[in-house]
Amino acid sequence: MKKYFYIFILLLAACVLYQCTTHKLLSIANNPSKADLSSSPVVPANESISKMKLEPGMAIELIAAEPLISTPVAITFDKDNRIWVIEMNNYMPDTTGKGENVPIGKVVVLSDKNKDGVMDDRKVVIDSLILPRAFCLIESGILVAEPPRLFFYELANDKVVKRTLVDAKYTDGGNVEHQPNGLYRALDNWIYNANSEKRYRKQGDKWLTERSHGKGQWGITQDDQGRMYANDNSVNLQGDYFPPGLGLTNKNQKNMAGFNERTVPDTKVFPIRPTPGVNRGYMKGVLDDSLRLVNMTAACGPMIYRGGLFGTDYQFNAFVAEPSANLIKRNIITEKGNVVRGRQAYRGREFLASVDERFRPVSLYDGPDGAFYIVDMYRGIIQHKTYLTPYLAGEIGKRNLTLPLACGRLYKVYPAGKKPVNVTFPTDPVKLVALLGNANGYVRDKAQQILVDSKPQQAVPALQAALKSANPLFVTHALWTLEGFGILKADEVLALLQSPQWSIRMQALTASSTVIDQNNYAEFAAVLKPMVNDTTAAPYVGFVTHSIKKFDQKTADGLLFALARRHPKNSYVSDAIVAALEGREQIFQKQMLAALPDTALAINKRIERVVVAIEDAKLNSDPAIMAKYYPRGVAIYNTVCKTCHGEDGNGVASLAPPLNKSEIVNGNKTTLISIVLKGLSGPVKVAGHIYKAPEIAGEMPGFADNKDFTDDDLAQVLNFVRRSWQNKGDKVNAPDVKALRAKLASRQKTFTMEELTAPAKPADAGMRTN
Repeated sequence: MKKYFYIFILLLAACVLYQCTTHKLLSIANNPSKADLSSSPVVPANESISKMKLEPGMAIELIAAEPLISTPVAITFDKDNRIWVIEMNNYMPDTTGKGENVPIGKVVVLSDKNKDGVMDDRKVVIDSLILPRAFCLIESGILVAEPPRLFFYELANDKVVKRTLVDAKYTDGGNVEHQPNGLYRALDNWIYNANSEKRYRKQGDKWLTERSHGKGQWGITQDDQGRMYANDNSVNLQGDYFPPGLGLTNKNQKNMAGFNERTVPDTKVFPIRPTPGVNRGYMKGVLDDSLRLVNMTAACGPMIYRGGLFGTDYQFNAFVAEPSANLIKRNIITEKGNVVRGRQAYRGREFLASVDERFRPVSLYDGPDGAFYIVDMYRGIIQHKTYLTPYLAGEIGKRNLTLPLACGRLYKVYPAGKKPVNVTFPTDPVKLVALLGNANGYVRDKAQQILVDSKPQQAVPALQAALKSANPLFVTHALWTLEGFGILKADEVLALLQSPQWSIRMQALTASSTVIDQNNYAEFAAVLKPMVNDTTAAPYVGFVTHSIKKFDQKTADGLLFALARRHPKNSYVSDAIVAALEGREQIFQKQMLAALPDTALAINKRIERVVVAIEDAKLNSDPAIMAKYYPRGVAIYNTVCKTCHGEDGNGVASLAPPLNKSEIVNGNKTTLISIVLKGLSGPVKVAGHIYKAPEIAGEMPGFADNKDFTDDDLAQVLNFVRRSWQNKGDKVNAPDVKALRAKLASRQKTFTMEELTAPAKPADAGMRTN
């Protein structure tokens, strides 16, 4: 009997052991313990794909890796389909950023010598760069952004023969995370940037620089109609409802409706591994119970897929990189009228995700074979020191994420079973014109760029014939190629304005301003007049009217009043009207109120907003005086704060609320010091309006742990903000900052406004801020 008892005990123990082991494995898979996150080893490049989970039916291929490339952040293809790469080798060598200013950044070109689809040759074209961040091939050279300057390098056989300064203030302020980038050569032949209000164009030996709509943080892309898209670190996708060259004619107008709109508001992410190494991982709600990131915190590098290889389900899809979650997201985009909206393609999963913490997709591109390309920076540290929290520094230390620094991978994704084949770009101009109708958007763009760069006259008859094609994309690119040649004719545009296809009329409306002159404006006005009744075309009519105003104010005003009466509640039409009113806003406002006295109408509200902004600007403090008294404060504001709060302190849509006339800025200085030291999260009320996500980003970082900013530095920037524009706050002294820094030394989380304005308790009387 005793024998059977012992057997029973052994069986029971085995069952218990089995159940405990199974439970532990399930626990590790679903809710990993700290011990399971103790290391994050470098995965050899040839094993990296085995760590990924990709959408079924898709294939992924490694096409370049270390030592062939190092720390890639951006790529582009030339007309021979070679891959050019920017290497930001000096980015964050450690958590202090020591060595960032060492000139070791490079522009390199990769080639596939044996034609097996994998890069096997490397050539350094430009070296000794400091944190290079964007480039653009054009004519026989390349634009390269090396903060704060933008250079054009003329090349011969991949060697620099001349360097020209294009813009000494390409990155006028902003830290590494908030400086312009992209240099995206768009459909309208201008070069646009994320995180910038400038666009560029080469005209002969001269470079033109014009104002542009600002948007995004890292990465920029366009759709088939030339509308631009970008995103911020906590935004999935934002974009424009109209082409980027429109609505730039009134310098008094800010935050125009239809530009920089939240295209995909859903920011949920679904990593397949724990992601504790995010900057605010200590905050409630940032990570879920399994230590996985809940919402985007490093979204970047968006790409509208236009390759034609993936099938119709993928056309007009937006892919977004999220390096802190080690994944790439897919969004499905649709348009109705002027409005472009999107949703996530999946719930609970991603298009591509990796269990490798060092997989850092930062930029996405379409290519000459219809595949899409992934730039993997492959490193542990991606957060810049400006905002690096002690919590994240600790996570970096735990898993030895600082080194190595010389890795980097490029991948391409395509449908399984299909063999992507690069399109060859011919030297024959007529054959190049034929590629303007190709199914691959990259190929159409590249063919247009090659033609515009060389302007071969043999191509002109074929381009003019293409304007009569039944393929709207062929017509679109032929139109803008002729514009790039400088020979687009008014009668060609007028003919396209009569097209039964809206996409062609849309492009003709967009191009109209480039051909309207004294001799033909009346013909354009006659064609535009019936379009006033078309809700989709109406904003474009407003934009184009600015070009007619130069020659006939009465005719232009007639169109504007007709638009206002027909669409008084439409914000897009209203802002298009305001765009044509620079210098005449108040006069037009009086006339408008006489015709449509309801001040609640969108047209009256949008005009009033600009009129108020003009009057406010007259009352602002002189920035030159502020710079004289607080030089370090001005420098810090331009580097760290301006991107989100705006040069005029009136805030930036989807990023941050106004500082100008803010009761927080002008109120108790302890409150503002606390926010600058430890940051602020959640809703914030300014001038009676509650700002919260998605109207603004959910959080402002603090700077108490940033060793680059002394107490006097922070006092200066606080004084600059409290005395600039129309603010009248009292002075902040360095001892004020020092005392509060010491008092808050043990605090890790950011403040909320409820916390800062709550009545003080006896125990925390020293922290009372109201």
